[in-house]
Amino acid sequence: MSIKLEVWGDYALFSRPELAVERVSYDCITPSAARGILESIYWHPGLRWRVDKIYLLAPIRFTNIRRNEVKTKASGSKARSVMNGADGNDLYINTKEEIQQRASMVLKDVHYVIEAHFDMTEKANTGDNPGKFQDIIKRRINKGQCYHTPYFGCREFPVNYRMYDFNSVPTIAENRDLGLMLYDMDYSDLQNIKPMFFRAMVENGVIDLTQCEVYK
Repeated sequence: MSIKLEVWGDYALFSRPELAVERVSYDCITPSAARGILESIYWHPGLRWRVDKIYLLAPIRFTNIRRNEVKTKASGSKARSVMNGADGNDLYINTKEEIQQRASMVLKDVHYVIEAHFDMTEKANTGDNPGKFQDIIKRRINKGQCYHTPYFGCREFPVNYRMYDFNSVPTIAENRDLGLMLYDMDYSDLQNIKPMFFRAMVENGVIDLTQCEVYK
């Protein structure tokens, strides 16, 4: 069963992994980010979201901003040592000392329709079925319910969303090759998680993911 979810916001930042120092966004929302929005609204171990199409309702526009970030990451090894009884005084990050400003090229005035469906998984309970999940998902969307506020790449760029109930989608009249874009992460081997990419082609304002070839 499929749904269409309309999402929009003032800014978005879907960071390109090859540009690590100064953040630069992809030209539009990535499939993994779209899936993250859907999972923030409803996630269950008995279903797996699949993004089928992304409709662009607004032209692709960029702007430059400066954002405060920290220059270090929390250490996983230190966290494990504290869990085992070590002193945890240096576990935290002092943002006053570690903060720095970085330039970011972000998307402005984004507006999409995400068309997606879900597959049942082996972790579904005996009472679970697609109709039940479909009703729960639609009810949560219509009530504006979510497990956490969905966001466009960064938490400071929240997502507005609602169910899209119309048959046609007024996309931008544009054809464009966006090049290689992050598709998702391959978690089949948790010791060696790999990124997956695809060639993002916009045809009449639509990115069709149903027939795309995925590269690892």
